[in-house]
Amino acid sequence: MNTMNVKPDPAQATISKEALLAQPESSYMSTEQRHFFRVLLEQQLEETLDHIASLVAGLRDNERSADEADRASAEEEQRYALRVIDRERKLASKIREALERVETDDFGYCEMTGEPIGLQRLLLRPTATLCIAEKERQEYRERRYRS
Repeated sequence: MNTMNVKPDPAQATISKEALLAQPESSYMSTEQRHFFRVLLEQQLEETLDHIASLVAGLRDNERSADEADRASAEEEQRYALRVIDRERKLASKIREALERVETDDFGYCEMTGEPIGLQRLLLRPTATLCIAEKERQEYRERRYRS
């Protein structure tokens, strides 16, 4: 059965963030922790998709104005909305990828080193694929080659 199509009941997420952080390191990415992150990611995906839908609906509802200044303002708002939609779609894609990693038990581990990413980092950025040390190395290389 594909559990990604089954909506988890938030009431079944038996642990809070505080309880999650209080667990011993030996229970890293246990079934309970993966369930916590699955629920969190699915909630974020739903919110992101709802936001995209509302932005798209807002773009459709725009009226054309005869006033040149109003038209220019409306066009700028549309460009901004399109940029936000693009970013939200990219985020939705990253959330779906994270949900796939939860299902394959790869979630929570650095894709470069295989080391645990860490609960604190995953709570702040559940779509993270790199541990902090590897992310810092990546950013250092980007800065060095950009200069």
